[in-house]
Amino acid sequence: MVGKLSGYVKALSVQLATKNVEVNVVTYDDHLTGLDQEPTGVKTVRVSNPVRTHIGVLTWVLTLNQEVERAAANIYYQANEQIDLIDVYDWHFIPAAVTLKSGLGMPFVYSVESLEDHRSQALNTPYNMAIKSIEWLGFFEAEKISVKSEWMRDEVIRIYKVPKEKINVISTDPDLWLTDILKLYNDVGGLKVK
Repeated sequence: MVGKLSGYVKALSVQLATKNVEVNVVTYDDHLTGLDQEPTGVKTVRVSNPVRTHIGVLTWVLTLNQEVERAAANIYYQANEQIDLIDVYDWHFIPAAVTLKSGLGMPFVYSVESLEDHRSQALNTPYNMAIKSIEWLGFFEAEKISVKSEWMRDEVIRIYKVPKEKINVISTDPDLWLTDILKLYNDVGGLKVK
């Protein structure tokens, strides 16, 4: 559980499953690993970091990405290569998403909750520049980007020079958000759900 993001991903996954979308979530858990099928139909694969000692969140994320790639590739092959798209949240799993896109041809959506420019006061340190480089890679490689406000869209454009037409603003209105996400998924992965 990191902030509100895990609750949002769970709500989205459950809503997609009620629309008969096969949903696989790959996430981190240091103790509970492997596949878990939720009563809702959502399949969750939890992976742990194979490297136990880290000098910071950056090394932790980069070493964890190999396990995320492995789990996602297993899902892909078990589904007979019938995965429509990946939706990756924030910068943490961008390296895995880029590898899966390049190696398996899976397009991805980069869903942005926050930016390093807003999270950190020390923007020009090598550490923060590395995180910003990963964010940039996500913006460059993603088919589409989703944000939850026009302000965040404008910040992504201002900071990373992303073309406006690549960014989708997802409504926060409970009656509209799923419709916006399904439209985005249809545009990126050809997912035909209404």
